[in-house]
Amino acid sequence: MIRLLRRYPLPVIVLAQLFGTSLWFSINGIWLSFARQLGLDEADLGQLTLAVQAGFITGTLTLAVTGLADRFGASRIFAVASILGAAVNAAFVLAAGHAPMDFLLRFATGLCLAGIYPLGMKMVIAWTPRYSGAALAWLVGMLTLGTALPHLMRGATAGLPWEWPLLGASALAVAGGALVWLLGDGPHLPASSGPIPLRQGLAALGNARFRAVAGGYFGHMWELYAFWTITPLLVARELDRAGLSAGLIPWLAFTVIAVGALGCVAGGRLSRTLGSEWVARWALRISGLLCLVYPLLGGLPAGLLVVLLLIWGVTVVADSPQFSALAAATAPRASVGSSLAVMNAVGFGLTLPAIWLTSGLWSHAGVWVALVLLPGPVLGLWSLARGGRGSSVS
Repeated sequence: MIRLLRRYPLPVIVLAQLFGTSLWFSINGIWLSFARQLGLDEADLGQLTLAVQAGFITGTLTLAVTGLADRFGASRIFAVASILGAAVNAAFVLAAGHAPMDFLLRFATGLCLAGIYPLGMKMVIAWTPRYSGAALAWLVGMLTLGTALPHLMRGATAGLPWEWPLLGASALAVAGGALVWLLGDGPHLPASSGPIPLRQGLAALGNARFRAVAGGYFGHMWELYAFWTITPLLVARELDRAGLSAGLIPWLAFTVIAVGALGCVAGGRLSRTLGSEWVARWALRISGLLCLVYPLLGGLPAGLLVVLLLIWGVTVVADSPQFSALAAATAPRASVGSSLAVMNAVGFGLTLPAIWLTSGLWSHAGVWVALVLLPGPVLGLWSLARGGRGSSVS
């Protein structure tokens, strides 16, 4: 069994990533039935989503400044984080609707995710040292599918208690942790460097090219998680306008988010010939255009707007692995890990106000909250333009 897993390490890692990151939006997947039962609204959804983001940011910064990710095996941290994340996610069943315990449990889920997503990247490096924008595209693609998975589970368990898909996500996380535990650490794991001073990660910002790439990533992050948060609300609106059953909401929400995985993989393939920056620029341009035109076209037939949502789902995340590849290529060689950790922490920090604004304004502005996302792609493109065109990364 172990020998078989080690023959195909990359598929094992991305599958474990898919299972582990199903915890991320597990509440969003059950939100409509969950909210009706407990009398919650979109602002409450935003608060619980913010708790996960805050926990993830706290966890990644902790790993960056303490060197814990270098002191212990990446596979062991991944496995333990998956099991603990599964436990706190399952415990939400008991705390649902009881503040602040529900908020604290979602925060703890974010902390655990910090041991899953970044450590998955480290394991890719350890097992396949020649990773590129194309390889990272598979990893981010699995993160995207993991984000969408709770919506699929909600659709597949329609008519059953909302607790079932929530516990299903926990079971998947345990399975992912077990796979990585059996796989173990790769033969090309970077040597431990001990605790990493925060200033070492911040030093990369002195490089103009790295600042340009980081600025593009920050703009991308402003849009990405806020869009994923309001996806069920957007699809619910279109299904209601089309007179279709609300039971289709989780299926369509899953599809809109999950097609982003195809965008990641396709972008990875394009990056081999056109370069990572080309992919990132075009993804930002298209998703930014959709932020602008979607509310303006709100009166068009629902079917056409669903098509726009699918295109948006593809492009909103297609640039994510390419920004990681570009940042790794432009960061100082001695501090790639800490530079990426700081960039990720700042990027996820920007998701907090974006999620808070879009979820909080939905009941008042409806589909027009898409305009709140527009500054992200605009500022991302501006940052890349200021930094000029660097070397292509594939």
